[in-house]
Amino acid sequence: MSAPIRRLFLAGFTVLALASTAHAQGRGPVAASGIDGFGDDGQLYQDQNGAFYVRRGDRYLPYTGRPPVVRPAPPAASVPQAAPVYAPDYDDPAAPPRRAAGAPPAEGLSPIEAAKAKAVLRAPDDGPIDYAKAYGPIQDDVFPVQAFNYKKMNPAFLRQEIAYNGPYEPGTIIVDPRAHQLTLVEQGGRARRYGVGVGKQGFSWSGTATVNSKQAWPDWYPPKEMIARSPKLASEVDKLQSGLGVEGGLRNPLGARAMYLWQGNKDTLFRIHGTLEPFSIGRSVSSGCIRMINQDAIDLFSRVNVGSKVVVLN
Repeated sequence: MSAPIRRLFLAGFTVLALASTAHAQGRGPVAASGIDGFGDDGQLYQDQNGAFYVRRGDRYLPYTGRPPVVRPAPPAASVPQAAPVYAPDYDDPAAPPRRAAGAPPAEGLSPIEAAKAKAVLRAPDDGPIDYAKAYGPIQDDVFPVQAFNYKKMNPAFLRQEIAYNGPYEPGTIIVDPRAHQLTLVEQGGRARRYGVGVGKQGFSWSGTATVNSKQAWPDWYPPKEMIARSPKLASEVDKLQSGLGVEGGLRNPLGARAMYLWQGNKDTLFRIHGTLEPFSIGRSVSSGCIRMINQDAIDLFSRVNVGSKVVVLN
């Protein structure tokens, strides 16, 4: 891959329609077991020289449309650990530029786009962990998140504050597939631990990656081969801006949040994301992605910066 795109960072969300074909047809959630995370593209990136690129498959093509309006991200003190996110309509050169995340809605910025930008800037709750509150319903997000019955979950897989004296720096995410736990290292010898679902046999992986981008209620683009193998999945996908997929929302197997993992300049195709199947947490069920209870995915998302290191243990 050429040098100009070695330092890409997220510049925007895919634009979504307010009323999807899927919702109009009344289809239910897309089954998530073994299919989450693979094949999504169409994001807009910017290199260190200011040039924009759009991802198409495994290639990065120069973007010749109208550039997005970029303004500095809010100070970290007012919006803890929030990454700058923008929403350009990068498939339509004639479209007006979008506003930066957190900016007031403007003409051309849909309510869904504005809600996603606001969701990205959600501040974490740093008070004591109250499970009734932590896993309660969330009504003020882009889409409502149902309460999770944490009393039926193994306590080892619920969110916890723990002591940490390991070798990794604050901000590092450590995934232990054997324990089915994800740990975010924090300051002062502390860490925050969550239960996760990991890759099933033949799909597990280990190594080091980086959070290359973050999205609230992301679209999911399964590979064409996966769609061809599954008639049920073929009936669930719709024509979206970047190809056949399932738009972000209550029926999407990526859930409320996704963090996209890269190694160097290569997309691993693995994600840390929410799930439609919260009771799969603590099991090895996915195609390699790391899935979380939606409330936990939202909490982790609000604490993690683009560029954070992710270590997946053997």
